Amino acid sequence: MDILATIRATLTPVHREGYRFVAIFAAITLILFLFVSDTLGWIGVVLTLWCAYFFRNPDRVTPLREGLVISPADGRISAIQSVVPPPELGFSHEPRIRISVFMNVFDVHVNRAPVAGRITRMTYIPGKFINAELDKASEDNERQAFAILMADGEELGVVQIAGLVARRIVPFVRPETQVFVGERIGLIRFGSRVDVFLPVGKTPLVSIGQRAIAGETVFADLRSVEPERIARLG
Repeated sequence: MDILATIRATLTPVHREGYRFVAIFAAITLILFLFVSDTLGWIGVVLTLWCAYFFRNPDRVTPLREGLVISPADGRISAIQSVVPPPELGFSHEPRIRISVFMNVFDVHVNRAPVAGRITRMTYIPGKFINAELDKASEDNERQAFAILMADGEELGVVQIAGLVARRIVPFVRPETQVFVGERIGLIRFGSRVDVFLPVGKTPLVSIGQRAIAGETVFADLRSVEPERIARLG
């Protein structure tokens, strides 16, 4: 495979939300080449390619069996905790397992529905832009919360959290719409985190430090009675 083919395979398709950003980076790069210096121009080329890479929107192969909870985000699982869900989800105060996925600026930032169901609640909360890996980001940062009602009556929560660099959360869906598992539901620009709140009493099949792939990695099996998994780094 030649270099151009490799670049095309890596950078495409680019999500439409990224078109204007790529165009802005490309325009600045052209100005640098024409009126400043070739050195800065080549730096602009690298940054333009990174911008296209950031907004890439690859297809994924999503498991479809009922009961599976699939990762909504690419990134590293930074925390798994039993916590009371945030009030914006509209759930009870009974603790649930929260799985947090931290996305750095090199991860795909298009987020996907972890289960199929109806979006019963969507709440946008303005806030700060502290490091998304910190636990207090769940309460302090700008975020978008989704409550999804599944066919069996169980509810699952997804919260997109803006990070230190991120400055906008873009939802692709609306309240009361039906989503399919793996369907694209939103995007966070430039580094962030996504939390998944499992139904009460359910345990994860992933571990802290594990890499997750949106639309593919199985977070939990709601039909299984398997205990929480223990993992080792090595």
